[in-house]
Amino acid sequence: MFIIFKMDTVNIVGAGLAGSEIAYYLAKRGVKINLYEMRPTATTPAHKTEYFAELVCSNSFRSIDNYHPAGILKNELERLNSFLINTAKRFSIPGGNALTIDREKFSKNISETLSSFSNINIIRKEVTDLNFNEPTVLATGPLTSEKLSEKLQNITGEEHFYFYDAIAPIIEADSIDFNYAFFGNRYSNSENNDYINCFLTKEEYETFVTELLNAKIYPFKDFEKGKHFEGCMPIEEMAKRGRMTLAYGPMKPVGLKHPVTGEEFFAIVQLRRENREGTAYNIVGFQTKMTISEQERVFRLIPALKNAKFLRYGSLHRNIYINAPEVLNNDLSLHKMPNIYIAGQLSGVEGYIESIAQGLIVAMIIDFKLKRKSFPYPPKETAIGALYHFLREKKKKFVPSNINFSLFKYGEQIRKTKNKKIRKKLLKEQADKYFQIWLKSIEG
Repeated sequence: MFIIFKMDTVNIVGAGLAGSEIAYYLAKRGVKINLYEMRPTATTPAHKTEYFAELVCSNSFRSIDNYHPAGILKNELERLNSFLINTAKRFSIPGGNALTIDREKFSKNISETLSSFSNINIIRKEVTDLNFNEPTVLATGPLTSEKLSEKLQNITGEEHFYFYDAIAPIIEADSIDFNYAFFGNRYSNSENNDYINCFLTKEEYETFVTELLNAKIYPFKDFEKGKHFEGCMPIEEMAKRGRMTLAYGPMKPVGLKHPVTGEEFFAIVQLRRENREGTAYNIVGFQTKMTISEQERVFRLIPALKNAKFLRYGSLHRNIYINAPEVLNNDLSLHKMPNIYIAGQLSGVEGYIESIAQGLIVAMIIDFKLKRKSFPYPPKETAIGALYHFLREKKKKFVPSNINFSLFKYGEQIRKTKNKKIRKKLLKEQADKYFQIWLKSIEG
């Protein structure tokens, strides 16, 4: 379905990562924008500020490795001059092999930049209906308000799927006991100090797991189901899979030796910077649904955190998304309301950079329509194209996904290659080749 717009105003509901990327992209091209954001008039269980593009979970945009799917996607977004990726790099902080961000400065800058546009009309109110005549982007994210979620469900005729997303605690740096911790990056022999590594003996690990399994958690409500996204599993749920699960997961000690003694440890908990000043650290992979008192009790069983001061407690919140392959057109608009576009995590992509990428695609689609041009969709051999086609190809069971190599289209040579390192190299080369061809088609 191809619709030509007869107006130059676009409504964007939600100023998260996708909504902010879309607003900037279109405003820079002279489009008038009505940007709706319900915070602070209304809030969510996870947001803490009224800033746009707030990072509510991790402060990491994941790997910067050029041969990692996330690294390939970020590279493509940079080549498309992504506003949010460029801003993330401006406010990056040490984070090893990941693009790690000072979340407050990042979101504040996004808010200030969008507020400076004369053609962006910022409306601070909750949208509860979709009775817009103009082209409208719904970018309200996985925490879409109940009223709007119900409206969307009625429009699509599809039952909403959902999962629970968890947030890890943040610790004050000065409260960490360095008698039981050291700075260092995994597999690095340099003096990099991006992470704080809190070590445990076997006995300390066993005690920690026992108390974690016995800890009190916030109960699910009657209408809720305990369904979690694998990439953001609560630490206590992971522990239920086996007593050694954590030692092979977020507490794995491999690649980490004490920089002075060379000692290796049974288990290690990593802390990652929250800000450039290094005054706050989040506990990597320690998302949780434990009660506040239990978080203090159990996490302080980690020797380095025995006196930990919590700046933010872990939590769990309901995330929703639509069955995109069933309810969206090729242009990512709704079958039943083709002037309504779905962007970001609400569409079923999972993760920060994925939301930015999917939002940028929606922005480009709308821009092409405003210019009375047909948009060439990105090929599946690219990272951004792999995400787009993930939302278009029907599946027996549709669940959210981060960018990963299984979403890419494999050429014959790649399919025949068994060596993982060589296969990654070939996938990157293939992505670069097809992205360059596609980039010329949208610039021409």
